[in-house]
Amino acid sequence: MPAGRAADMKPHVIVIGGGVAGASVAYFLGRAGRAVTVVDAGVAPASHVPSALINPVRGQAGRVPEGALQGLALTWALIEELGQRGIHVPHGRGGVLRPVPDEATRRKFDRHRPDGLEAHWLSPEEAPVSLAPGWHAALFLPQGGWLDGAAFVVGLIAASGARVVQARAQRWDARTVTLEGGDLLDADAVVFCGGSVGSTWAGERATHRMGTLLQLDRAVTGVPLSFGAYLAPSATGGVLGATFEAPAQSWQPPALPLASLGWLLGKGEALADPWGVQVTGRWTGSRLSGLSCGRSEGGVWRLSGLGSQGFLLGPLLARGLAGDIGRHVAGDGASPAAGPAPTHG
Repeated sequence: MPAGRAADMKPHVIVIGGGVAGASVAYFLGRAGRAVTVVDAGVAPASHVPSALINPVRGQAGRVPEGALQGLALTWALIEELGQRGIHVPHGRGGVLRPVPDEATRRKFDRHRPDGLEAHWLSPEEAPVSLAPGWHAALFLPQGGWLDGAAFVVGLIAASGARVVQARAQRWDARTVTLEGGDLLDADAVVFCGGSVGSTWAGERATHRMGTLLQLDRAVTGVPLSFGAYLAPSATGGVLGATFEAPAQSWQPPALPLASLGWLLGKGEALADPWGVQVTGRWTGSRLSGLSCGRSEGGVWRLSGLGSQGFLLGPLLARGLAGDIGRHVAGDGASPAAGPAPTHG
C-alpha cells in the first residue's frame, strides 16, 4: 500500500487509458470494491466509434476468435446492467448478416464455425435486408448486433465509480504514474490500457490500422451487414465503415484520402443499395493490433492491442484481468507471478 494511506482504505488501482479496455477494467475493479482512477488524455479515442459491430464471425475467412461466444454474451449483459443503473447505451440486438460471394467462402465460414454459435444460412432472397446483386448466400447471426461505442465506454466508467483525471500519463511503473506537468499519482497497482495513441506516446513499435465510418442520415439496413466493409444502424441514423488503410508503425492523425473515400463508397454499394441516403459526417480512428493481456516483468498490468475486437473481447479479458489484479492488491497470494505480459497475435 502506498505510504501515507490508512490501512483500512480500499486498494487503489490506476488505469491508464479510457477506451473500451480501460473502461472495462475500471468497471470490474470498481464492481469488486476497488478504488479506481482512470487517467485519459481524451485524444482521438478509437473506442468512441458511433456504431461498433458485435460480430463473432470475423473477416472474410469467417474465423471465430477464442472466447467470442462468452464475450458476446458478456457485452450484452453489461448493456443490461448499465440500463438497470439508468445509463442508456444505444444498441441493436437484431443480429448481424454476413453475405459471402461464392461457395468456397461459404465452406470456409462453415469450417471455422464452433459448436454453440447460432447461425443460419440464407439465400439472398431470404435475407432480412435487400442485398445488392451478386451475393451467393448470407450467414445470419442472431446473437450479434451493434452498439454505440462512446455511450458504452462512458457508461462503464461512470458505473465504475472511478475518479477520472484528464491528462497524459508521461511515465509509470508498478506503483506510480507521473502526469505531463509533473504531478505524481500513487497506487497499489497500475494498468496500461492505452490504444493506438497511448502506445505511440509510450514509444512502442506496433501495428496501427486507420479506419473510417461515414455517418448517414438514416440506416441503409435494419441489421448490420458486413463483408469487407459494413453498413449498420446508429443512434443518429446509420453508418458505412471499414478498417482499410495500410498498416502503420505508429498512430497518425485521422485522415480520409480521396481514394479511400471512393473505395469505401464502392464497398457500401456492393453490400446494399444506398439510394437516397445522405452522408452527414465522418468519424476516423486508429486501432492498435497485437493483443497483450497480463502483468509485465516490471509489475505493470496491461490490456491493449484489441484491434477491431474491442467490444467483443475487451470486457471478457478485462473481467479476468481485474480478478487477477484484485487478488494481487488484496495480497492473498493468488495472483500470477510477474512475467512478460502474454501476447496473442
